[in-house]
Amino acid sequence: MVFSSNVFLLYFMPVFFLVYFILPKKVRNYFLLLASLVFYAYGAPEFIIHLIVSVIANFYLVRWMNKTEKPGLKKLLCGISIAISIGLLFYFKYGNFTMNNINSVLGWFGGRPLQWTKILLPIGISFFSFQSVTYTLDTYRKVNEPMKRLSDYMLYIVMFPQLIAGPIVRYCDIADQIRNRESLYTDRLHGFYRFVIGLAKKVLIADVIGFQVDQVLGPSNYDVLTSAQLADIANKIATIDSTTAWIAIFAFTFQIYFDFAGYSDMAIGLGRMMGFKFPENFDNPYVSTTISEFWRRWHQTFSVFIKNYLYFPLGGSRVKTEARKYFNLWFCFLVSGLWHGAAWNFVVYGALQGIFICADKLFLKKFNERLGRIPSVFFTFLIIVLTRCFFRIERIDLSWLFIKRLFAFDFAPFHFSDNPHLYVTMLVAAFFSFFTLSKFGLKVQDKVYFTEYNKWQHIVAFIVSISAFVFCLGALNASGFSPFIYFRF
Repeated sequence: MVFSSNVFLLYFMPVFFLVYFILPKKVRNYFLLLASLVFYAYGAPEFIIHLIVSVIANFYLVRWMNKTEKPGLKKLLCGISIAISIGLLFYFKYGNFTMNNINSVLGWFGGRPLQWTKILLPIGISFFSFQSVTYTLDTYRKVNEPMKRLSDYMLYIVMFPQLIAGPIVRYCDIADQIRNRESLYTDRLHGFYRFVIGLAKKVLIADVIGFQVDQVLGPSNYDVLTSAQLADIANKIATIDSTTAWIAIFAFTFQIYFDFAGYSDMAIGLGRMMGFKFPENFDNPYVSTTISEFWRRWHQTFSVFIKNYLYFPLGGSRVKTEARKYFNLWFCFLVSGLWHGAAWNFVVYGALQGIFICADKLFLKKFNERLGRIPSVFFTFLIIVLTRCFFRIERIDLSWLFIKRLFAFDFAPFHFSDNPHLYVTMLVAAFFSFFTLSKFGLKVQDKVYFTEYNKWQHIVAFIVSISAFVFCLGALNASGFSPFIYFRF
């Protein structure tokens, strides 16, 4: 089930909140847990047992780990708990990728391919696996005490607003909120406004742009395509003019931001309506002056996860040599690239991001400072746009071919009238992407997102939100196109 669907918007969400707020506070968590399991089972019924069993196993392993006084046993139990979470993630997400590469190597040496039944990827497995890992490691590090109730732990892992695509929420950030939280009327209203903002980002911007991108580059997931369809995409890319190529990759760069940031807004808004304060996940990433700043602003909870649970354990910057420090940085981004998808194009994408991060530390940041703020923002944005080629096109040979078409200087005449809906939407996306470059834009953002409203401001915001909600419903039913990019990750 996706947030931008009639099933969720017209049935699940209204019924859920109607029942949730009628129920006594002491049973709301149980209802939220039940609703979350129904939410997940609706989209992936065949995987619900895997989810429940892994949650139960991790809950008792962590409690045992916390009770034991034996250091060796404590480490063993911590390792088993992490192995369950990461093992499931590796099996479901990277099993096909691993076997395909093994069979390719066997083919090079004349061997027979190994038989393998293709594995379906459970939606959201990365996000609930990561939350399980943070809980285990934070408990091991004495950051927090283990939960006393299985139902509370299960709720923390499977809570439907952030179950499928984040944000990644550390237990220590919401520990008190699980058992004790207030859902004031102002929280419910602000949560609803935030949800509608996210819905509008998704439906009115990302979906409009994404539909057009797919017309040029094909579906974002090449695994579902036949060899004939892949050949057709390859032919399209090989013959595309540079004007269309640049429009397509700029469009995708805006699409992925408004798609994912829109989902995060909806998740944060739903959580706030229930009294939860989820961490922010995006902070205007396209106004960044360096690649390092971009990754501090983009998918912030994932960046924090990588820093706390991979970069620091590797030694971070507190290592003996500069070479090791840069390797740690580069390796973390290589892993983050592979996390985005089980394909070599994502490995290349992560490796490139790591190279630019290291270049930032060595010389690129100083170069950008000399350029000045506005030029450095657009220089950084151009790097992001170009590296997105490896993110969007899931074959390295086609990614390189597409980049060649970008710089073939085979420009066709641009006619705004050819696709005014797309171009207007891209202009709107560009405006909101760079709006906070100005102090006025930052003030407006803070007023909309983070400031308490007075009575008349609430009236205006509510009317605007209801109108936008209805408009989004109409757009959804008219287009019927609303996939979430990050559901695959």
